Formats: sequence, C-alpha cells, structure tokens
Amino acid sequence: MAELRYRAGKIKNPGVHKIGIIALGSHLENHGPALPIDTDAKIGAHIAFQASLESGAKFLGIIFPAYELDEIDHGIHVSLDELKGNVIKTLNSAKKYLDIEKVVIVNSHGGNIPLMTELYDIEDETGLTIIFNNKIISTEGPHGGSGELSMAKVLGIVNEAEIKNQTDLSKYEEVGLYGFKQARENDPNIEEGARDVEENGVYVDEVYGKQLFDLAINSVVFDVEKLLDF
Repeated sequence: MAELRYRAGKIKNPGVHKIGIIALGSHLENHGPALPIDTDAKIGAHIAFQASLESGAKFLGIIFPAYELDEIDHGIHVSLDELKGNVIKTLNSAKKYLDIEKVVIVNSHGGNIPLMTELYDIEDETGLTIIFNNKIISTEGPHGGSGELSMAKVLGIVNEAEIKNQTDLSKYEEVGLYGFKQARENDPNIEEGARDVEENGVYVDEVYGKQLFDLAINSVVFDVEKLLDF
C-alpha cells in the first residue's frame, strides 16, 4: 500500500485528515418564486466546501434526505428516524473508506434541528466524534427571507425578476413560514419571522449575503480546530 504524504500541500496540521465536513440541508422544499427548491442544500454545501478548503478537513458532500415538522408542509421530507438512519449509513461509509474519526455536520435547514437530540445515538452507531453546526440557521433569518435571498445572490441562484413577488404571502405561504398557523403558534421564533416578512418585506444585499457566509464558514473552521484539540 502506498504511503500517503499527509503533510503535503497547504496543511497546518496533518491531524485534520481525520476530520470530515458534511452538509445537511434540504433539496425539495418551496422557498418562494425567487429561490430554487434546493436552496438549503446549496447554501449548506457551499459552507461545508469552503470550510474544508480553509481548514484542510475532508469534504464529505451532502446528506440527501431532510426532516421537517408535521405542521410545516412546504416540501418533501422524511421521518426523523429515516434521516437518522441515512446519516449513520453515510458517516459509516466515510469512516470506512476515508479513515474519518471526527465530523462536523453543517446544518442549513431548520427542520433538521431535532436531529441534534439523536447525536449521542449517531456517535454510538458510528464511533465518530460529531459536532452539529447550526450557525447559519441561527443567523439567516426567516425562511425564504432576506438572508437566504442575499446568500443566493452570492451563489448566483436567485431569480431577481421574481423578488417583487417573494412577499405575495397569499400565494407563497412558505416565505417566512407565514401560512403555517400551528407552527407559528408553537414557536415564537417562527412567529417573529412571519411577522417580519409581512411587515418589512424582503431585500437582496450581496454584501450581507457574503457576511452571512463568512460568519458560518468561520464557525465551521472553528469547530474543526476544536476537534483537532479534542
């Protein structure tokens, strides 16, 4: 077997080769007329890939399925158990073929947050140390709102001709999760986002989008550094 040169290239710490970064988004859900249905997946993949470039950690791609609360019906999702099983299967494959020992999961879809309660089980089933990075969810604001629009502008995936229609909430109830009454009643953050979109509308600011990406990427790189010290 060939002896791999783990110190070759621009690598600050050879131990980073034991760390993987994988994105967890959503590929099949509505985001209003200005954004594609796989917006979350593309945002998450971008953050994970850029963090892997900056840190030297292995880029593991993206998890395909996603979970969502029953009271939010704006796409096609799977049960939490099915998502958990897929994550375990994918990470075990990375461990087997890429010699991974630690992983940062970059979550870019709010519906996946309940997976955090399953992390201990996932670590047990994979033998991996895992950090669940939720930074972009905590900073981007309402679903289909200004944060996602601005990041989509950076990625070149926003349909600018449709931005004026993004806040036609009678037609696009998923924007700000405006049309999902039960979800709004259950979660003050969802209610706040819905009211924000209704009262203030949305905007696109490429500088703001880049700031959001930089914040999220730096957060993932910091998680990699924590795993190096663990």
